[in-house]
Amino acid sequence: MQFRALFPRVGPPLPYRRWAIGAITFSGAALIPISPQAAPVTVGPFSNVHVEITGLRSAKGLVRVCMTRIPRSFPDCKDDPASRQMSVTADKALKLTFTDVPVGSWAIAVLHDENSNGKADKALMIPREGFGFSRDAPVRFGPPRFKDAVFAVPQDDVSISIRMRYML
Repeated sequence: MQFRALFPRVGPPLPYRRWAIGAITFSGAALIPISPQAAPVTVGPFSNVHVEITGLRSAKGLVRVCMTRIPRSFPDCKDDPASRQMSVTADKALKLTFTDVPVGSWAIAVLHDENSNGKADKALMIPREGFGFSRDAPVRFGPPRFKDAVFAVPQDDVSISIRMRYML
C-alpha cells in the first residue's frame, strides 16, 4: 500500500536502504547512556541475610526465593534489577544465605515449585503449590502487601524464618 497517495505532504520518497541504515543508527544511539550515572550503583554498608524455610511438604521440585526492596515488585521481583533471586532443590527444611545485601528494608517471597515448571500453579485461583513470605505476612485474597512482609536489614547479619503454607 502506498501512503504517498493518502498523505501528499509527506515529501519525496526516501530510498529504503538509507531509511534502514538511519533506523539502525538511531536505535543504536538510544543504547548509549546519557550520563555516567545512568546505571544505579549501590554504595554503602552491606549485610548477610540468613533465611530458614520450614514446612515444605515434600522434597520434590525447586524452591524459588525472591528478595526485593521495591513495593511494586513484590512478590515476584519483576522490574527490580536489584532484587535477589535464588532457586534451590527442595528439601524438608532449607537454610539459605543472601550475601552482600545493602542495608535497608526488604521483603521475601518463597514458592515451592513442586513440578519445576517455573510458575505458581493454581486450581480455581487457589495456589496448588506452597508459598511463604517474610514476617509470616497474612494472605487473604491474593499475595500480601509489601508493608506486611517488609523487614529491616541492619549492618549486622539478620536471620529470617519463613514457614511454608499449602492451600490444596
